[in-house]
Amino acid sequence: MSTTQSERLRGLLEPLIAARDLDLEEIEVTPAGKRRVLRIVVDSDEGVQLDECAALSREASQVLDDSDVMGGAPYTLEVTSPGADRPLTELRHYRRAVGRLIKAQLREGGELVARITAVDESGLDLEVPGVKGRKPTARRVSFDEIAKARVELEFNRKSDKRDAQHDEKIDENKEEA
Repeated sequence: MSTTQSERLRGLLEPLIAARDLDLEEIEVTPAGKRRVLRIVVDSDEGVQLDECAALSREASQVLDDSDVMGGAPYTLEVTSPGADRPLTELRHYRRAVGRLIKAQLREGGELVARITAVDESGLDLEVPGVKGRKPTARRVSFDEIAKARVELEFNRKSDKRDAQHDEKIDENKEEA
């Protein structure tokens, strides 16, 4: 996709996406046989629901049909949220991953697997799991130290006190409603 087309698409679609309190994460146009696929990736602090993607897809389709930004060749429009294993590249990505386990490649070499406990403008507070029955340790990592990072999917995470307290608050809110 040319830079000009990318800029035009971003300029056209960002207002629609921002009006829904979503972040535009990525716009990608890729060839698919005789057609092209226009993939719009959006996210928010609360996540993105399927109904929201469908509504945004209808709005974006109308705006794209009314413009010439995609040219005359046929294309397929996809509106989606980022995958669970997408790279953490922005401060907002790390903030959304608080409480999650991440795998980070460090610039000085080595790899770190730890749970994010807090995030600020300069870096992360992490809880590094203990090895062989040892207690977890706290560690501070600045963003400058991280070459790349991803959320690690956990299928059998044992709930901890924070999860139990969070679940209790949800139950209390349901009772009040």
